[in-house]
Amino acid sequence: MVHQDFASELVKEIPRLRRFARGLVSDAALADDLVQDCVERALVKQHLYDTARPLRAWLFAILRNIHVSQWRRNQHFGVMADVDGLEADEPAVAPAQEQNLSVTLITDALDLLPQPQREVLILISLEEMSYKEAAEIMGVPIGTVMSRLSRARSNLQDLLEKRGTTVLRVVK
Repeated sequence: MVHQDFASELVKEIPRLRRFARGLVSDAALADDLVQDCVERALVKQHLYDTARPLRAWLFAILRNIHVSQWRRNQHFGVMADVDGLEADEPAVAPAQEQNLSVTLITDALDLLPQPQREVLILISLEEMSYKEAAEIMGVPIGTVMSRLSRARSNLQDLLEKRGTTVLRVVK
């Protein structure tokens, strides 16, 4: 049986879960599947949730763990692609506006970052989580979060500069 408060709080977190999943897998359909798996697992494991902790961090940890498990399984067995989905992923029209182009460049560069750097960048920069929350989600010390974030920012800047694009500025 699903507790009503838990269910309503879970529903409120779905947009953030989708954004985090989209950042991890860079494919809308796979991200939706990831969120669906996360919500399903959260509902089944609801009795394990500690109400003293933030629900968002717990859900993000579930989503991340599912993603890491899937990634490891795909590394071992390989990825199977659906033939019907191959054409759907190809853009019909290139983005015409400069802003869309910048977003595309950043997204492409983000995809090139190693997984641990990409997820810490999403959690800290996009989801505005604290270092402590990100460390809790990823199961690593805060110092590791800080060093991964630093390397992620540096690598992202390098990738964008190599492509002749400087859409990011250094903020001190």
